[in-house]
Amino acid sequence: QVRLVESGGGLVQAGGSLRLSCAAFGRTFSKQAMGWFRQAPGKDREFVATISGSGQGTYYADSVKGRFTISRDNAKNTVYLQMNSLESDDTAVYYCAQGISPNRDVGAYTDWGQGTQVTVSS
Repeated sequence: QVRLVESGGGLVQAGGSLRLSCAAFGRTFSKQAMGWFRQAPGKDREFVATISGSGQGTYYADSVKGRFTISRDNAKNTVYLQMNSLESDDTAVYYCAQGISPNRDVGAYTDWGQGTQVTVSS
């Protein structure tokens, strides 16, 4: 059992940047893969990025590759999502999740945060 708390969302203009954070409590963080997903109104929750427990393996959705960077600081039990060159299509609620191994599927993750809103204005 783990509690995940996202932060860092907000309103930003297109072309701008945001850095999301997700702090984990109650589980051995370094043993777990972490993922970022997002959900826009009327859309399914979609994969954004994931990172292995060690931080050495990272994977991205094609839509964000080259713009977003996932990273983690295991000493702080925190995973980050640096978002650059934001576009209006990036507007969504962003969720962090924890699982056994990196995965693009929503169903592979066992624990989820409550989400943080990211709004990109055109």
